[in-house]
Formats: sequence, C-alpha cells, structure tokens
Amino acid sequence: MALIYIGVGSNIDREHFVRSGIQALATHFADVRLSTVYESQAVGFKGSNFYNLVVEARTAQSVIEVLATLKQIEYAHGRPLDAKKFSARTLDLDLLCYDQLVQDEPVELPRAEILSNAFVLRPLAELSPDLVHPRLGVSLDSLWQAYDASRQPLTAVMLDCQWSAEDEMSASLNCSPS
Repeated sequence: MALIYIGVGSNIDREHFVRSGIQALATHFADVRLSTVYESQAVGFKGSNFYNLVVEARTAQSVIEVLATLKQIEYAHGRPLDAKKFSARTLDLDLLCYDQLVQDEPVELPRAEILSNAFVLRPLAELSPDLVHPRLGVSLDSLWQAYDASRQPLTAVMLDCQWSAEDEMSASLNCSPS
C-alpha cells in the first residue's frame, strides 16, 4: 500500500468542512493520521483565513484513483466544478506526496506548494520529519527549519475531528500531533 499525504484546507464554515472532509478521507483511506490544524491567511487572493492540515494515509489506489477520490470528496462538500484556483472554498484537498514518486503529469508530485507554503510544509514536517523530499534529497524537518516562517504566520487550532463509519465502531481523531 502506498503512503500518501493530503493537504486539507477550508475557509468557508471551516470547522464543519475540515471535520467532514477528514471523515470522508477516513472512509476512503487506511491508517489515517493528522497533523495539527493551523489557521493561516488566504494566499493568492483576499479572503477569510483558512484552516489547514495534512493527512497521512495508506491506499491501494493508483495516483489517478486517489485524485478522482479527492475531487469526488471536494464536490460532495460543495466545491463548484468550475472553482478558480485562488478562491474561497468549502474544502480543498491536494495530493502532496505519493510514496517517493516524482512526476509532473497528471499531477506534480511531490507538489511544489510543499516548499512555498508554511501551511503545507509545517504540518507535513510535523507528521513525518524524517521523510526525505524526493526531488531535493532533504528531510522535511530540515526544510521546515530553513523556511522563513515569518512570511506566512500560522496559529495552531485545537479541533476535535470525529467520524463514524457504517458497520464499524465509532472512531475519534484529535486534530493535533499524534
């Protein structure tokens, strides 16, 4: 099974859509772990602050299947089919890494935003500090330590995330470091 990392963001009814998005991810993927949830300013447009986190999971799905699953979850959570890249959103799910795969099509992996956005790099480094960035050969912790965190201030948010899957016992995830 592939180890994947998914960036999760919302700036519309943030608590609801982050919780609901995590619940949906937990029904599609295995061994889900969550970073801390961080509040950050919108990037690329003027808008309400976002809640962001990174989800680690395992899957037998191919990259194409994972991308389709993420889009289906976004649409089920009210994201318009024609949503602009830089706009307010109920739920944004980005595949950041798929094992150590390096590719440019159909999606760039690892995703470039890992290096440019604190709200991606910090929670990713928190979950897997020793993971080596497959293009750079440097650990995520080293990349975070070298990042100028003053460029994009983050505020940790305590947010309990719970889901209940059919035919399974209720499970609870705490949106803080595991």
